[in-house]
Amino acid sequence: MQALDRLRENITSVYMGNTAAVDRVIVCLLARGHVLIEDVPGVGKTVLANALARSIQCTFTRVQCTPDLLPSDILGVTMYDQHAGTFEFKPGPIFHNIIVADEINRTTPRTQSALLEAMSETKVSIDGRSHDLPQPFMVVATQNPYEFEGTYFLPENQLDRFLMRINLGYPAPDDESRIIHHRPAQTTLQSIRPVMSSDDVFGLQRQVDQVRIDDALVDYIIALAAATRENDDLQVGISTRGALALSEAARATAVLHDRDYCVPEDIVSNFLPVCAHRVISKTYMHAGDTATTRRIIQQVLETVPSPA
Repeated sequence: MQALDRLRENITSVYMGNTAAVDRVIVCLLARGHVLIEDVPGVGKTVLANALARSIQCTFTRVQCTPDLLPSDILGVTMYDQHAGTFEFKPGPIFHNIIVADEINRTTPRTQSALLEAMSETKVSIDGRSHDLPQPFMVVATQNPYEFEGTYFLPENQLDRFLMRINLGYPAPDDESRIIHHRPAQTTLQSIRPVMSSDDVFGLQRQVDQVRIDDALVDYIIALAAATRENDDLQVGISTRGALALSEAARATAVLHDRDYCVPEDIVSNFLPVCAHRVISKTYMHAGDTATTRRIIQQVLETVPSPA
């Protein structure tokens, strides 16, 4: 599909690294989901997030999450206008189409939870009034590994709001050489132009809604979810919301590959990024144990037969 090819090319002109991660971020956009990019500092998390935001002709903002960031700094505040004698709501940065939340796990749990309703319901409630968020709406959050100093665990209900959690890894030597020569964060990123409008995004999201997923593939998703719930190494398996998220990611992947139907590979390729952060191992009672949960999820994927 030409529109998605242009979007991918625009992003990869700045982010010179893991092309599979670029496709997964695009899948999250098509599926109306949010994405959490987790990795060590300096591998391009913020560059990838900003490249996506700048490639779409819509409003976007970047929020640097710090320990002193307050919920009102994200959602907005109601202020009294002395001249008018009325209270007026001043919207915060959450009222943009794409929000880049940089180092989200460096802010406090109270501020992290302020994003919950916004990410789940696409609206926020302040002082007893509900405010709808603009559409399309997507949160692209980055975070450092939990073992790094000054980080807070994201609660399980917050992690569950992200359609995917992905890792970038270090770039290949050729890509790293291009980065050193071209310095895209200081050059190309500043001049990148939108290649897709918000109407184009709406159109692609509607195509995702029309993608056919066979009953055999639905049964496959249910079998994968059931296998995680029955796994002896897991305290918490994949919820119904997680199974639904996997089906939405599969539909979006089909659109990315210019198909109007799903195939088993659409489910297999998304199983780890969609589901690994939604389960909790018994040996480490927190969803931050990424290595263990990814290993268990991979084992489940290998044991449940595919309907291919």
